[in-house]
Amino acid sequence: MDITSILVPSVQELAKEPLTQVPDRYVLHDQETVALSNNTSLPQVPVIDFAKLLSQDNNLKGLELEKLHYACKEWGFFQSKTYQDANALLENRRVTLPNKIILAGQ
Repeated sequence: MDITSILVPSVQELAKEPLTQVPDRYVLHDQETVALSNNTSLPQVPVIDFAKLLSQDNNLKGLELEKLHYACKEWGFFQSKTYQDANALLENRRVTLPNKIILAGQ
């Protein structure tokens, strides 16, 4: 059996030009729809409360720091519960995050 591969552009090449639709080679047609349940046992994106990180209560701060450590180590990202407090923390502590992404609606 002969196996051949086709050349496809890298993600960086695709990102250079604005796309209005997904290229056909990346679309799978006639696939069964997968029903997602509302089961809460599915993994949840970690939510970090920056107000707790700024808290004077060391126990509260410590627990939230553990959550932040876990989120960064295991997920690589997290959701911020209080965006304004996140900005204050970053400015007050002079913390820099490379490629910081803020999603609309937070």
